[in-house]
Amino acid sequence: MKIFELIMLVCFGLSWPISVYKSIRSGSTKGKSVFFIVAIIIGYISGITGKIVNGDTGYVLAAYGLNLTVVSMDLAMYFVNRHREKAELDGNKNETEALL
Repeated sequence: MKIFELIMLVCFGLSWPISVYKSIRSGSTKGKSVFFIVAIIIGYISGITGKIVNGDTGYVLAAYGLNLTVVSMDLAMYFVNRHREKAELDGNKNETEALL
């Protein structure tokens, strides 16, 4: 039954907006795994592909798409935060070299 798949997607999907919010607020990659996020994205893409191949479009497919979008935002925030962290490290390194 599609309702159980939808419940699963909603339950999984509830955590991702919180994760994106924490990434934005913290500006850090601490506690994040890019490999885990990519694995989740591959899983959602596979689910979407399976739905399309079987001609099973509808609200469950929409839930997959919404989850994929939010997880992709989390992946984007990972790279934004990683870039920011590297820039801070480079800035601190330059300051330290200037003191020497």
